[in-house]
Amino acid sequence: MSTLTSKSKLLNKMLRKEESMESNEEEYDDDQDDEKVHLVICVHGLDGNSGDLRLVRTYLELALPGAKMDFLMSEQNQESTFDDIEVMTEQLIKEIECHLDNYGIEPHRISFIGHSLGNLIIRSTVCHEKFKPYVNKLYTYLSLSGPHLGTLYNSSGLINMGLWIMQKWKKSGSLLQLSLKDNTDLYKTFLYKLSRKKTFEYFKNVLLVASPQDRYVPFHSARVDMCKPAFKDSVYGNIYREMVTNILRPIRDNPAINFRRYSAFYSLPNGTSNLIGRAAHVAVLDSEFFVEKLVLVSVAKYFR
Repeated sequence: MSTLTSKSKLLNKMLRKEESMESNEEEYDDDQDDEKVHLVICVHGLDGNSGDLRLVRTYLELALPGAKMDFLMSEQNQESTFDDIEVMTEQLIKEIECHLDNYGIEPHRISFIGHSLGNLIIRSTVCHEKFKPYVNKLYTYLSLSGPHLGTLYNSSGLINMGLWIMQKWKKSGSLLQLSLKDNTDLYKTFLYKLSRKKTFEYFKNVLLVASPQDRYVPFHSARVDMCKPAFKDSVYGNIYREMVTNILRPIRDNPAINFRRYSAFYSLPNGTSNLIGRAAHVAVLDSEFFVEKLVLVSVAKYFR
């Protein structure tokens, strides 16, 4: 009888020890999960500021209350959006490094959200030599009205004239690059060279939002898609088609990448801003109804 009692006490002691070990392991796992920070970097567009993407951030936080997301609302290029994109790339990388150092963050995942010109800065950043230590952490890329193929074949003559005047006035390197006029050899232009570098394929999820109502950034450019004028153009047509192929081929060759295109249509009031197409270009930022539906219904799941 005493032998059975001794064995029983020993067994209970072993069970308690095992439960204690399991409890410690669970606490350790929880600590590990707590340390898995998802860094989301938001990059504004031409003449924009760090608050431009605030609504997208707000609705992502509402949609994913349990996610440990750290937002970097980029502000380093607020005064530099008319400079060359390479200059803004260097400044964004420095800003990211400073943010990680200052807050002692070692992100488990890194995602990007860009608006307009900010998307070219993002693509230029992820293929930059200095960003190499972080490419294996890249997760989701949300592009809002991004001119991935520049401003070629913009249907608005008014906007084209305005951009030309702005470029001359500001002596803007970025506007020259957007129009593929930064080099007489089209194969040496910034956008063409960028199309040949790894960018989209580093991400698990690539989400492109475009609007046919947007006259600032052509619909086909924001979608990275072909357009009829390119087939008829003997000057830029070939280079345009090559850029589309260069960007999309790696995605088509890798079915593991979630590649989604979203077409946005807005109910906009009559007025000059709507007439010239600016209203649709900024509605993706300012329309609370649209941003709420876009994030909660379509894109939040790609940030989990």
